[in-house]
Amino acid sequence: MSLDYNSLLLATGFSAGCLGVTLLGSWVAARTERFLLSWACGAFCIVATVFTYSAYAEYNAHGLLIATYMFLTGGFALVYGAAYQFRAHRLPIPRVLLALLIPTVVAMPSIVMEWTAVTIILMNVFATILLLLTALEYVRNYKEAPTPVLALAVLYSLISLSFALCATVLIADGKLVIAGPPQNWAETVNLIACIAGLSSIGALSFGLNQWRLAQVHKKEATTDALTGLLNRRALFDRYNNKAIGPGTAAILFDLDMFKSINDRYGHAAGDEVLKVFARQMELHCRTTDAAARLGGEEFALVLEGVKPGTAERIAENIRTAFGGCDINVDGGTIRGTVSAGVAFGTEAGLSLDAVLNASDKALYAAKHEGRNRVSVSNYLWAV
Repeated sequence: MSLDYNSLLLATGFSAGCLGVTLLGSWVAARTERFLLSWACGAFCIVATVFTYSAYAEYNAHGLLIATYMFLTGGFALVYGAAYQFRAHRLPIPRVLLALLIPTVVAMPSIVMEWTAVTIILMNVFATILLLLTALEYVRNYKEAPTPVLALAVLYSLISLSFALCATVLIADGKLVIAGPPQNWAETVNLIACIAGLSSIGALSFGLNQWRLAQVHKKEATTDALTGLLNRRALFDRYNNKAIGPGTAAILFDLDMFKSINDRYGHAAGDEVLKVFARQMELHCRTTDAAARLGGEEFALVLEGVKPGTAERIAENIRTAFGGCDINVDGGTIRGTVSAGVAFGTEAGLSLDAVLNASDKALYAAKHEGRNRVSVSNYLWAV
């Protein structure tokens, strides 16, 4: 084989190795992103593919071609599994095993008969299929980070096309058996595509992982860990520079007799009650509303663009729905109730803190009147 081809083959192995190291390092830095580990394992299988294929080119041993076939299909099966895992947050082990088993079964006759050309064609065909499936997984998840995710899909598609070209040229040649790896323009294009594609995939994967880490840190800083709602800081940051007008309402909720639930059933039961209430808030508010846990058993809901009566109705719906929930705890099944205070902004505009203070006064009135009810603020003039 020519020096240029050997150089391209080694460069492909180097690119795959760098990709594997990059992905492995990214996984070490973020152990929760397990798709990076699967992706790294796939990249290292591709490195093994390059070494066995290079050895096959030198020694023309059929066993080395079989090893190359298994490493390549196994590596791309893992890469496909990692793409699925990136989207669904779980490794589809049955799919990965199937992606390895099918190519093995299909190629068995050509392996047994030592039809080397047919084996190499099948290797290229299954590489094409697995890479296209990988690209499809990224397309299905493009909304998370459109630019890098779609770029990865394009790169995998281009690499798959280069494998398809290799298969097409060999099929056109019409031979069942060839001595050693094929040497043609399609093979050269394939190696160049792999070198450029793998290098770009490594850079994009590192950037994508950093973006995901930033999103995780942002979510941790703005989200209540127990309920998944906004935390107090995030709610106030959202309305920090906004004047609350009459079309915006703030509802303050407080779970009734919550301390007695903790005392009787334990804090784990109390946490479950909080999560159930948070779920009811999410179910009965709009996507444009801001639902937050302010601390303890106190929650807030800010609704923008509401007509008269809407905020009160939403508060009442949440109160009724929560009151009808059977909450399973270790000590049995319990039901909780909640009181709510509703307040609105003014034409002059108020701060969120001022509107929440008015909601708090209405909430106090609801508690004073017997709990498990919704009260509307009449205190804005005094804020």
